Amino acid sequence: MSLGKGRRAPGRKMVLPGTDAGTTAATGRIGNWALAGLVLLLSVLIVLLDVVTGEDLRVVPLLVVVPALASVFCSLRQTVWVAVWITVVVVGSGLGGDGTFWDFVFGIGFTVLACALGVAACAARIRHATEMDRLRFAAVALQRQILRPLPVITDQVFAYGLYEPIEEDRFVGGDIYEVVQSPYGTRVIIGDVQGKGIAAIGAGFAAIAAFREAAVREPTLTGVVEALEAAVVRHNAFSAQTGEAERFVTALVLGFDEEDRVQAVNCGHLPPRLLHEGRASAVPLERTYVPLGLAGLSRETRTAESFALPPGATLLVVTDGVTEARDAARAFYPLDRRLADWAGHGPRELLDALHVDLETFTGGIRRDDVAVLALGRTPGGSTPRPTAAAEAVRPVAGAVSD
Repeated sequence: MSLGKGRRAPGRKMVLPGTDAGTTAATGRIGNWALAGLVLLLSVLIVLLDVVTGEDLRVVPLLVVVPALASVFCSLRQTVWVAVWITVVVVGSGLGGDGTFWDFVFGIGFTVLACALGVAACAARIRHATEMDRLRFAAVALQRQILRPLPVITDQVFAYGLYEPIEEDRFVGGDIYEVVQSPYGTRVIIGDVQGKGIAAIGAGFAAIAAFREAAVREPTLTGVVEALEAAVVRHNAFSAQTGEAERFVTALVLGFDEEDRVQAVNCGHLPPRLLHEGRASAVPLERTYVPLGLAGLSRETRTAESFALPPGATLLVVTDGVTEARDAARAFYPLDRRLADWAGHGPRELLDALHVDLETFTGGIRRDDVAVLALGRTPGGSTPRPTAAAEAVRPVAGAVSD
């Protein structure tokens, strides 16, 4: 296998989700028969009330509110139908009344104007919803093109994944991940860009592009992280020139370059979880450094540390879209408690269980991207030796060993 590429493995697919806000707006949220029944019932009640109150208090003009309400919940065709019906009812009521000619003319003119405004408001709502639908779809498609489809198998590891981006207007997020085969082993990154929207995707792309190059070029994992830091700083400098807000990136960078050890540099990200022999626990990394883009605010020099990844174990890395997911009572998702129940699962089964349980827990309502990687040693894989001197790494106390 050529270096710099991972092998695609059959398994979990990432399907581009479609958004349906524009479709819902165009077709309406109320069925035609239900709408017809509601409008007819309301019209009858208002007309009867108008008959009871007589000329002293005309209530039929109140019907002009109905097209305005329809413009919020109905399709354009339904709103036009409601507007025409209300106009007919008001005209008919005016013809049977005892008011003056000018009262009738002004009443009809006001009704037509109100109905026309309702139809125009409905058309504007649908146009806006359709445009936002297209923007959301384009943003999610852009995220999908930036990120590598999973699963991926390299000489050292296999990587299965779960990725679900948020698609709600400005809430498009900036979760990133990548798996790169290099002459020094396999390098993996998972991260989260501060903020939401297209600008967050841009910062994420800058980090991903730098990682893909540095992972193959740099002999040490800290060299990769330094290249990422420089890339995020450059992106922020450009963003400042164009009026965009500067952003930082929390990231966990991993290096698989020995048979039973994993190197890690944690830049403000969540620690990985290790599942092995029916047990699940957080890997106790000793140091957590500032996020990428903020190294100038700290005097610490980022260094790599190592921990054991035994054969058959699964290393799970997630973004805060998982740990900060909330249920209806605003309680956070209990990831570690769930992993204790799933510790005996394989990578695919683990991701499937996590996906289903997370959707059930949140009721399908999320406010952040979800990115999860399940990593393990490739069976029978060989580890290439670096051509440059490997950096010294500090073993992590308490890590699982063979």
